[in-house]
Amino acid sequence: MIALDGTEQKSRLGGNALLGVSLAVATAAAASRHVPLYEYLAECLHRQTNSLEDPLRGQPALSGEEQTPRSTGRFQMPLPMTNMISGGLHAGGNLDFQDVLVTPHGAPDYRTGLEWTVRIYRRLGEILAKAGYEGRLVGDEGGYGPRLPDNRSAAEFVVRAIEAASLRPGEDVTIALDVAATHFQDGQHYRLAAERDTLLTSSELIDRLETWVNDFPITSIEDGLAEEDWTGWQELTRRLGDRIQVVGDDLFTTNANRVQQGLELRAANSVLIKVNQIGTLSETLKTIALARSAGFSLVVSARSGETEDTMIADLAVAVAAEQIKIGSIVRSERLAKYNQLLRIAEQLDNSR
Repeated sequence: MIALDGTEQKSRLGGNALLGVSLAVATAAAASRHVPLYEYLAECLHRQTNSLEDPLRGQPALSGEEQTPRSTGRFQMPLPMTNMISGGLHAGGNLDFQDVLVTPHGAPDYRTGLEWTVRIYRRLGEILAKAGYEGRLVGDEGGYGPRLPDNRSAAEFVVRAIEAASLRPGEDVTIALDVAATHFQDGQHYRLAAERDTLLTSSELIDRLETWVNDFPITSIEDGLAEEDWTGWQELTRRLGDRIQVVGDDLFTTNANRVQQGLELRAANSVLIKVNQIGTLSETLKTIALARSAGFSLVVSARSGETEDTMIADLAVAVAAEQIKIGSIVRSERLAKYNQLLRIAEQLDNSR
């Protein structure tokens, strides 16, 4: 299909059309072999990994805890990374940073982690409402969209919600940020509209993120700088990459060529994977194989405007992704994927 289209941006046949066919073929292939989709996708990744040509093999991982590619023959449930408070384009610009999320790092299994996440989400709504903020209406991906006085307040409220859910911040549950900095870059500066149009350089924004990491139980920051600020990304990774997961989404766009550039520049240590960013399953698996070969972690992600298709749940299990980012625990297009993960977890338990 890529050859048939013949364009870099898939402008002749269209990325959405190619993606639909690509995923349908994979689903049909799994069904014809009478195996779960995640098992078939794991085999596809194994073939892709074996065909990879010297993608900086042996380069050490950039995160503090050394990471190695997981066997495609062993299936592991990803940790849910779930929206709690949304801002930016997801919630009408109420905050500059796009999402504050939680990850149940201390949960003994997927089911428990999901229950903890639901509990935190409900406590957060109650706390926001009691404080006089919106605790019912939600943004594009289901996170609450309160108009808080500044970006930092969002993290403070989420910590309070974790504690109100009788869980321990930093031990049971950690925080992830999706900064989506490209959307508030203004020329050479980052403009924080929610904070009286404060202008920050790349280094000053990194200073702020480092302060948050010091003050909150943050273990992951996505798109902390703009997608073409490669020098800034190098500094961010150098300063925080041995402490947290530094995730590239807009930076990499699930594109193997951009991931290769990130490997060479030592920018980021984790890749966000969105199949509809690149347009075909084969290209997605190529990007995953490349990232894994260099010790990068993986976050498989949904997008705004999702359908109820559950393929990314199978993909996350197939590639042993560290986390899956579906959105919050509301709305059917999100819940369908959480429910598919519950079914997969049950299958894996029964197969042991």
